[in-house]
Amino acid sequence: MERPHFIRAWRESLRSLRWRLWAALLLLVVTLLGVLIFLAAEYEESRDQTALEQDAASLVSDIRSSLVRNVQTLQSLHSVAPTADSWAFPAAELMAQHREIVRLEWRDNAQQVTAARDTPFIPELFGYLDRDQALPEVRLACDHARRLSGPAYSSSYFWPLRHGKGLELIEMCLPVARAGLPNGFLVATYSLPGLLSELTNRDLLRGRGLAFNEADGTRLALHSIVTGTRRTLTARQVLDLPGHTLILQLQSPRLLRGLFPNVLTAMVSALSLALLSVLFLLGRDIRRRQRAEMEVAKSLAFRKAMEDSLVTGLRARDMQGRITYVNPAFCDMVGLTAEQLVGTGLPAPWWPPELVDEYQQRQMVRLAGQVLPREGYESVFQRPDGTRFPVLIIEAPLIDAQGKQTGFMSAILDLTEQRRVEDLNRASQERLQATARLATMGEMASLLSHELNQPLAAISSYASGTLNLLEQPEGSGAAVADPVQADLMQAVRRIGEQAERAARVIKSVADFVRRRQQVREAVTPKSLIDAILPLLSLQAKKQGIRLQIQVAPECPSVLCDRTMVEQVLLNLARNGMQAMPLTDPSSRMSLRVLRLEVGQARLHSGLAPGGLPQKTWVAFSVTDHGLGLSEEVQAKLFTPFFTTRAEGMGLGLSLCRTVIEQHGGALTHEPNEPRGTVFRFTLPAAPVQVAPLSSGA
Repeated sequence: MERPHFIRAWRESLRSLRWRLWAALLLLVVTLLGVLIFLAAEYEESRDQTALEQDAASLVSDIRSSLVRNVQTLQSLHSVAPTADSWAFPAAELMAQHREIVRLEWRDNAQQVTAARDTPFIPELFGYLDRDQALPEVRLACDHARRLSGPAYSSSYFWPLRHGKGLELIEMCLPVARAGLPNGFLVATYSLPGLLSELTNRDLLRGRGLAFNEADGTRLALHSIVTGTRRTLTARQVLDLPGHTLILQLQSPRLLRGLFPNVLTAMVSALSLALLSVLFLLGRDIRRRQRAEMEVAKSLAFRKAMEDSLVTGLRARDMQGRITYVNPAFCDMVGLTAEQLVGTGLPAPWWPPELVDEYQQRQMVRLAGQVLPREGYESVFQRPDGTRFPVLIIEAPLIDAQGKQTGFMSAILDLTEQRRVEDLNRASQERLQATARLATMGEMASLLSHELNQPLAAISSYASGTLNLLEQPEGSGAAVADPVQADLMQAVRRIGEQAERAARVIKSVADFVRRRQQVREAVTPKSLIDAILPLLSLQAKKQGIRLQIQVAPECPSVLCDRTMVEQVLLNLARNGMQAMPLTDPSSRMSLRVLRLEVGQARLHSGLAPGGLPQKTWVAFSVTDHGLGLSEEVQAKLFTPFFTTRAEGMGLGLSLCRTVIEQHGGALTHEPNEPRGTVFRFTLPAAPVQVAPLSSGA
């Protein structure tokens, strides 16, 4: 059973050895070819450079010879033209034949101009600037010529022309004599571009660049340039003139011409054949390897597609706890990239700081060989932004092809959605339980309303009878003068009123539970507050709270169920006083105040027929100065059976909002400044009754 495996391994080793031999042979051939090509290129470049240097030297020699001939021509000119008048015509003929000369001057021994002639080929050469601007160069050349007793040249200078143009000029001064005595100087002004174009061999300049430079490399004059982007060769030769030195620069494109030497050609041919053979064998092997690599690539792509499509995070770690692989789902889960994760060890970057020690102990146990159960375990991860989420981790040993454990493979499930569903189910169960409790409360309310109506009716009857007895005088029917009896009558009267009010409240609650159509009437806001004021004053006095009641003048009446709205006001006011216990705020502060305000609030604009407002609303607000409401309490404020007090049932605010919404209004709350809470609700204003106009007789 082991023989096929051995044969496959032997074949793989042979294939690998052959690949290495071919690669070594190919590298050797490529290296030799590179060396030969480099040597051949160096040979050709040195040959071309030598030829270019020779041509540059030839050009310099031509220029120097032409300048010597020009000196001889100028000497003959002075001999045939002894006077200034006879000198002008032969000077013009000389300049017509020598275009490189742009001006000829005959100066006396004091270097004053006796006769002058300009070139006809450059009009207005000295029209932009006066000739005297070049006088320093002329004097320098003539002084040098007097010392040498021969021709001397000045340094080159730029002469500007009109329209932004200009020429680089150089002065040549030649001392002349007549009858053995000094007879002045002949000054020839040369154009450097003219020297390049007129005194050089045009055949040598075909396709080349020619220029005059100074010794520091500054370009003075340019005759031609090398076109294209090919590599160029450069040769520089010195043109040493009496009094000045110029650098002639000749450039030529790098040309591939000629054949290699015979030995190199034979070697390159042999190596080329060998290279072709190697490439043929290598190509066949590469095709085989490509087919194998394609199969492997397909398998890897299939596996990667499966891993990338998973919503389960995958993570592989070695035996030291370093991460060796993560899939995209895990990267999205922890909010880090694969580059940030691969290679990291313990502690992991997604561990919450306070749980690092616990997780470290768990990892030590796992790395010691005590593998956790296959059903997995729950944990908590933290993203870089600080958000945390629960996960389920299922780990298994990672076994290589030799059966050796090299690490652990983990599957991580994000439990956030599962926990959200569980919370929704729990909230649904709580709502169902709350609904059941509300139904039970409704049944209890119906039962209590039935059972309490008779005692309340009896209390009201007894109070009425007692009041009647107290009002009957014992004597002749005079008014009661005893103050104790008057207070007792007032108390009995209050007992009867509260018993009747309790009966109305019980009836309204029963109607509210049975969803009956409630009777609504026009009630003034002041009467609503006056009805609950005795109860509020008594509780406020006990707690040291000052009541502030403010009803806006001309505030319209509201259309409402009087008893239920009174209960809403009473409930909100009691809640406000309970939010201000005896110690907070302190009695020394001016904040122990409960403020009830009523004002008109117009929520809908527009006019109905007849010019009357379309709808008017009245706003009631109850303001306390307690500690206020936290965000958690605000989120559950109107939830049934939610309360922050141990003795409360959590139904007051829920019933208040239901009552206000049945009237078409809204119950809201907002923070109060500097502290406390403002509860505000709106009720529709009662329609205004317009009396009909009576007709006169």
